[in-house]
Amino acid sequence: MRNKTLKVGDFMRMTNKIMQNNSLYNINQNKVLQDKLSTQMSTQKKLTRPSDDPVVAIRALRLRSSVSELNQYSGKNAPDAKSWLQVTADGLSTVTDILTDLSKNANKGANKDLTADDLDIIITQMRSLSDEFYATGNLDYAGRYVFTGYRTDTPMTFTTDDLATAPSYAITEQTDINAFDVINHTKLGDLKGTTATNYDDGSHDAKETQVENSDIHRLRLAYDNIEDGGSVTIKVKVDPDDPSQDITVTATASANPYDAVVANSANDNYAVFIPETGEVLFSDATYAKIEGAVGANSDKEIQVAYTKSEWKNGDLRPEHYYACTSTDNSVSPAKVIDYNQSYLTEGKKKQEIRYDVGYNQTIEINTTADEVFDHGLTRDVEDLETALKQLKEIDGIRTTLKQAQSAFDEGTAGYNDVQEKIDAANKAYTYIRENLHDLMQGAITKMQKYLDATNVAVTDNGTRLSRLDLISNRLTEQTTTFKTLQSENEDADIAEVAVNLTSAELTYQASLTATGKIMQTTLMNYI
Repeated sequence: MRNKTLKVGDFMRMTNKIMQNNSLYNINQNKVLQDKLSTQMSTQKKLTRPSDDPVVAIRALRLRSSVSELNQYSGKNAPDAKSWLQVTADGLSTVTDILTDLSKNANKGANKDLTADDLDIIITQMRSLSDEFYATGNLDYAGRYVFTGYRTDTPMTFTTDDLATAPSYAITEQTDINAFDVINHTKLGDLKGTTATNYDDGSHDAKETQVENSDIHRLRLAYDNIEDGGSVTIKVKVDPDDPSQDITVTATASANPYDAVVANSANDNYAVFIPETGEVLFSDATYAKIEGAVGANSDKEIQVAYTKSEWKNGDLRPEHYYACTSTDNSVSPAKVIDYNQSYLTEGKKKQEIRYDVGYNQTIEINTTADEVFDHGLTRDVEDLETALKQLKEIDGIRTTLKQAQSAFDEGTAGYNDVQEKIDAANKAYTYIRENLHDLMQGAITKMQKYLDATNVAVTDNGTRLSRLDLISNRLTEQTTTFKTLQSENEDADIAEVAVNLTSAELTYQASLTATGKIMQTTLMNYI
């Protein structure tokens, strides 16, 4: 075997200084490790800075963002949406109870054996229920009215506080042929205004032949007490793309509107406007012309434009229902606001309020006034009140005539003359009582119609509430999952960190001992 010759460069010269530097470096690195592990113990997090582990840091940012969004959805948006829907559900439940009571009263009032006083009690109850029906529409949640679409700061009806500053409104009602109805009118002739002092003065020489009963076509507007100079214009939109095809009928006021429209039944361009009651009456020929223009398409639009300035407590605010313009002349210059003008060109669109309740998930939370609170209910009650007033009037005339007849002997000329008037009054009473009975029966159907619309709203609201519950449950599960992922990604294993920290401390102590021995030995020990 040949011996290898070693050269000077084959060995690295290791001095005490190098050993000391290496020992100090190792001690420092061990101390850095101890600091890192100690920080993890204190914060219970794996990272103190992104550079510790960029991949974990990026994942942590994404998970934190997801958890933050889920907390917003499940902790704020969803509960707020649920509260709104629950308040709406409570309000609709109240409305359902009110309409049920109204239907029961109408059913009770349909009994022909009831007297005028009995009917007065029933209709008074119906008026109170009607007022409560619309008052429920002013329900609010946290200061926001729930049935008024985007205008959550505006109540559904005029309140007592609003009346002093209520503006004038130029309203355009958009309806169709289905809004027309038929009312019954009894012509009293000379019976009208008969009292105990004038029954025999010659001006109230009533005969049965004077008492006539007629059906009249009517378009009942949403409001009464309309101020339009005694006339309104009804425009039938036959062809939306060709305004020249529109049919226009101008209705003017008349001293005896019901009698006048009956007398002109053959006139195909005759209509009577009653500003006090907000009714437009049509002759038979005029209605037939409108009906013929509409044809099979019964939803063709019919527009009626008018102005109303006087409001009373409980009136529905037109901005929640129609295209209108309000003008407040109490300030200078006058404050003019246009509402829903797009209804006239684009059709009516629901003012949906939607909440973000999840990733790319929204839910509609509101029910608008027009879905439940129809103008027709209060107008139906007004019809009953008007019919009851007429019944009381003719009943009073009958009572007056019977009292006058008691002053004559049976068979005398005076007795027979009064009997002739009584027969006319009885005939009128029969007509009017039958009309009130028919109105009560019709009210049963109408109340059921309003109740059906409310039930649809209740079902729709309940469906959204159920869907929100499902979303909320899923959000809770997602939040738990993401928080678990976040914990696994960021949180340190305390047991493992404790073991590593103890190990690092032992290593540190050992390195100090070794370094201490190295530091004690120098070249001077060998000289």
